[in-house]
Formats: sequence, C-alpha cells, structure tokens
Amino acid sequence: MSIYKLKSSFQDRLRPTVLRLAAAGVTANQVTTLSAVISVLIGIMLWQYPARVLFLLIPLWMFLRMALNAIDGMLAREHGQKSPLGGHLNEIGDVVSDAALYAPFALVAPFSPVWIGAVIFLAALTEFAGVLGAVHGDGRRYDGPMGKSDRALVFGILGTWIAVLGVMPDWFRWILPIICVMMAWTVVNRIRSGIGS
Repeated sequence: MSIYKLKSSFQDRLRPTVLRLAAAGVTANQVTTLSAVISVLIGIMLWQYPARVLFLLIPLWMFLRMALNAIDGMLAREHGQKSPLGGHLNEIGDVVSDAALYAPFALVAPFSPVWIGAVIFLAALTEFAGVLGAVHGDGRRYDGPMGKSDRALVFGILGTWIAVLGVMPDWFRWILPIICVMMAWTVVNRIRSGIGS
C-alpha cells in the first residue's frame, strides 16, 4: 500500500489548472525544473538557518511539490510534451530534491547525520529501482510501502512537529531506521514487480 494509489483522484482535481497552464504555454520541463530549484533553495535555507518555524516550509512545500510533480506529468502525457530530456529532468530532479529537503533534518536532535545520509541514499535507490522497471520493459515502478509520496508525508509530519512543538522525544531516533527498512522493502518490491516475480 502506498499514498501513490491516491494519485488519480489528485490528478482529477488538478486537471483544470493543468489545462490553464498548457493554454498559457507553460511546459512540463519548466514545472519540473522550478520544483527542483525551489526544493534545493529550501534545503539550503534550512541548512543555513535551521530555525524551528522554518521547518514548517517542509510540509507546505512537500504538498505543493507533489502537486507540481502531478502537473508536470499531466502536461507531458496529456499535452504532447513527453521528451527524453523531460524524463531525465523528472527522475534526477526528484532525487536531488529529496536529498536537499531531507538533509536539514540531520541538524535536528535526536536524528543523526548518518541515518539521514542512509535515508537519502535509500531514497535514491528506490527511485533507481523504479526506473529500472521501465528499462527492462515492465514500466516505471511505483510500488510501496515507502515511495516518494509516502516519504513526503512522513517528513512533512516531522517538519510540522519541529515547527510547532520543537523538541522531539528521544525515541524518535528510531523513526529513521524504520524508514530505511521500509525503503529497502520498497526496493525489493520494485525489483520483484519489475521482473514479474
């Protein structure tokens, strides 16, 4: 199970906006690039100024980023904008954005830089495993339980906690190892689905 399953209903709500953007000449690649640039800028700002209240940007931006990711895909598929460049921008932009947005959590107790590094690595690995499904002919894999949308929800909740409540209980240190286990499981699920086993 993954939040990704809700994508079709989310897209239906965004379709009028997508139609307006397409009519205005906005391209999928522009949306993809904008999303990645803003993610990196937010990550840099939080790394330089890790004030509690600024972590509220994480849940707000995660939601908007999911909307932009849906919009760029709809522009590409439904408005004839699919391209090899767009495919590369989409996949690389997601990995770069994830790394930028997760990295500032290394500055927050009780999280550790080592575990945040592991989360960033495994997040990239899940997306790599997903892309390999397309490479080997079975289509891009989005299997859970800890895909991009699921991670956005988890880190959005953590960002909200930091901004609103500040101090995290010490047992929160186990959240990152649990996320890592779930991402490893996600990689296995994507590989198994990709090879049809």
